[in-house]
Amino acid sequence: MAVGLSQLPTLYPVKGIRLATGSAGIKYKDRPDLVVIEIAPGAQAAGVFTRNRFCAAPVIVARKHIAEMPPRALLINAGNANAGTGDLGIGDALACCDALAEQLGCSGQEVAPFSTGVIGERLPREAIIDALPACVGQLAESSWADAAHGIMTTDTLAKGVSREFEVEGSSLTITGIVKGAGMICPNMATMLAFIATDASVTRDVLQECINQTVTHSFNRITIDGDTSTNDSFVLVATGQGQAPLIDNADSVEFMQLAQVVSQVTSELAQAIVRDAEGATKFITIDVSGGVSEAECLEVAYTIAHSPLVKTAFFASDPNWGRILAAIGRAKIPALDVRSVSIYLDEVRIVNQGAVDPEYTESRGQAVMDQPEIDLKVDLGMGSTTARIWTSDLSHDYVQINAEYRS
Repeated sequence: MAVGLSQLPTLYPVKGIRLATGSAGIKYKDRPDLVVIEIAPGAQAAGVFTRNRFCAAPVIVARKHIAEMPPRALLINAGNANAGTGDLGIGDALACCDALAEQLGCSGQEVAPFSTGVIGERLPREAIIDALPACVGQLAESSWADAAHGIMTTDTLAKGVSREFEVEGSSLTITGIVKGAGMICPNMATMLAFIATDASVTRDVLQECINQTVTHSFNRITIDGDTSTNDSFVLVATGQGQAPLIDNADSVEFMQLAQVVSQVTSELAQAIVRDAEGATKFITIDVSGGVSEAECLEVAYTIAHSPLVKTAFFASDPNWGRILAAIGRAKIPALDVRSVSIYLDEVRIVNQGAVDPEYTESRGQAVMDQPEIDLKVDLGMGSTTARIWTSDLSHDYVQINAEYRS
C-alpha cells in the first residue's frame, strides 16, 4: 500500500499535447502497456537521462533524437526495457519510431522512444507496431490519466501532478506523469517522467530549467540504491499559451516557470518513494551542519542505503544504533562524532555523539510507529544542509523483486 498517496488528481489538458494508450501484450495481458504522446509543431523539448553506462537502447535513441530536433511524439512501452540488447535493440527502437512517424506524418527522427520493464529481452517490436494504429486513433488532449496508468510496471498507483500558474499575468498550465517504484537511485532523473506546459520557452532555457529542477527533486530520492538503465525525464514546452517567450534564464519569467516546474518534479519524485515496492514508511532525511552539500548528501545516502536502517524502519524499531553506525561509516574524513546530534522528528536521541539524557525508548517508539518520519542529523561542522527522501525495506520488496520475471 502506497504511503500517503491517493488516486490521481485532476490532470489538466495542455494545449499542443494529445495522448493515447494501447495494448501490445508485451508483458501485461490485461492492461494498457503502450503510450503515445503527440506534440504539436513548434514545441521545444529538453531531457535528462540515466548515467548508467549500460543505458538502454531507447535512451540512446531518444537522447540523440531530442538533441537533433524537437520531437513530434514520444513513444513509451511498459513491460520490456529494451536494455542489454545491443545493436538489435537500437534497431528495434528505431523501427518503432519509424512506424509511429508513418502514422503521424512526421520523420522517425521526430519520435523519441522510452521503455521500462525487464532487462535483457528483445523488444517485441511487431506487437508494438501492430498496436500503433488503434492507439493513434484514440489521441486526445484529455488522456493524461490513461497515460499515467499505461506507463506503470510494479507501481501500485498511477502518479501525476497538474498546476495552473501565471507568467507575467498570463495563465499557463503544466501537467506531468511519472512511473517508478523500484530500481530507484537516480543520477539524473528517475525511471520515466514526462512533463508538459503550454509556456513558450527556447530550447536552451528549457534545458537549463530541467537541469536546475531535477537536482533537488528526482536526484534526491532513493528506494534501493540501484540506478536504472532506462531513467528518462522529458520536459516539453508547446508555446501555445498566451505568455511571452521565455528566452533568458536570468529573467523573472524564467524564475516563475522554474518555481512551478520544481514544485511538480518534487511532488512526482516523492510520489515514487511513497509508492516504493513494498513500502510501509515514507522517510525524509535532513542532514544539516555540513561543510558542503556533498558531505551532507554522503551522510544522507549512507543512512538511506543501509539495509539495517531500512529494516528497522519497517519493523518500527527505534534501534537508533544502526543510524549512528551508518553516519560513522560515511566517507566524511573530518567528522567529529562528539558534534553529531540525531533526531526522530522532534525527539532528540543523540546529543553530541552520545544518547541524549532525556531520550526514552517510548518516545522513539511513538515516532517509529508513524507511516511518515523525518530523520534529522546535525553534523555540527558547518552551515550546509541537504534533504533526500527514501522508504523502508519490507518482506514485500524482496518478494516483488524475487518474482519480477515470473
